[in-house]
Amino acid sequence: MPNIDRRAVMKDAALGMLSFSIGGTEILLTPRQARAQAAAFRTLRTEEAETLEALGEILLPSARDSGIAHFVDQQVSGAPVDCLLMARIANVKPPFINFYRASLAAIDGASLAAHQRQFAQLTATEQHAFVDRMRQNKLDGWKGPTQPFVYFITRQDAVDVVYGTVDGFKKLDIPYMAHIQPAARW
Repeated sequence: MPNIDRRAVMKDAALGMLSFSIGGTEILLTPRQARAQAAAFRTLRTEEAETLEALGEILLPSARDSGIAHFVDQQVSGAPVDCLLMARIANVKPPFINFYRASLAAIDGASLAAHQRQFAQLTATEQHAFVDRMRQNKLDGWKGPTQPFVYFITRQDAVDVVYGTVDGFKKLDIPYMAHIQPAARW
């Protein structure tokens, strides 16, 4: 990567811009923009991204369009010390992709055992019931990190990507009071 001015990087970070690959070129976008432009995933596999988007959408409507899969992918693809995901704060052992891969595989495994379909292929009603059982640690056939912990971490990721922006604060009718106000809206 070429030498980039630290102030420029900090300004872009304050705007919610992260580095994504579009057509082989690295550009700064929000996770929502990265999803809209079908930015390539660096680390997540397609089926993992589909499961994560479906789960995020059940946990918090609009998480899919807000770019939850692109946000998580971008964060697990970098240095653990720079990661903004709840997994880091909750002391998940790096590399964080291992936690997400195990969690998403457990979700699809339990879904296949119960419904003979992957989680992303379930109806919304089936997904809601599945997530409710996961939250309560009541899914059979689960092989991964504990169900309530996966629920907690993924829910927080969804909240961060949907509401962790200037516009997200506005949706909540909460004044955005950053230490350093971004130069433009996210």
